[in-house]
Amino acid sequence: MILERTEHPDWLSNAYLVAEGEGGNGVLIDGNGVAQPLLDRIERDRIVITDVLCTHSHQDHVDGIKELARRFGVPVRAHPLAAGSLGAEPMSDRQAIHSGYLEIRALETPGHCSDHLAFVVGEDDCFTADVLFKGTVGGTGSGSFQELRESIMDRLMRLEPETRVHPGHREPTTIGREWESNPFVRVWRGIDEELSEPCKVRGEDATLVLWAPDYDGGHKAWVRYPDGRDAIVGGSQVER
Repeated sequence: MILERTEHPDWLSNAYLVAEGEGGNGVLIDGNGVAQPLLDRIERDRIVITDVLCTHSHQDHVDGIKELARRFGVPVRAHPLAAGSLGAEPMSDRQAIHSGYLEIRALETPGHCSDHLAFVVGEDDCFTADVLFKGTVGGTGSGSFQELRESIMDRLMRLEPETRVHPGHREPTTIGREWESNPFVRVWRGIDEELSEPCKVRGEDATLVLWAPDYDGGHKAWVRYPDGRDAIVGGSQVER
């Protein structure tokens, strides 16, 4: 299998080419505005693109995605809530498509946002976008903490430990590695304890439950507000 990744220099968002092999079929996953290396690989290896898949509709993951679909004359496939704005064909939870012998299955994984899908290719690779990263998890700015936790613990963590994880930002990891070492997963498993440190989030009183490294070199924070709401936010929003 061919798996090629490009990373935007500022957003650090990833776009992917996944294909059977030279001369075979393949798909593109997300658009980050840095498509040329993927296009070069497609041409060099004579890959036939059958679909363009979208994990969610945030700008750093859809930049140029419609143009890619038009270039190859193929559909964009996305969550039903994102399909309208992208002119895409809706792809429902657990729906599978085939690109040659590659089977690609959608997993509905809300929490970061409501229109979020992960894509499982075969039995060995999962494209988790902005829900699960190497060593951290996605923020809940336009989503739901409870849904994010369920997407990770009840869906992604049920994949085989050897499953390779290809996130929406930065480097790959595995399900097994995140099960053992991801700070958020460890607290949700009951391995590590929650913090109870007073803090402010954009000036609002809160309790810091977890402070952990983020994929961009900063930090990601799990916070709890006085009304009981939980959220995961960027560390730059937190005053400790």
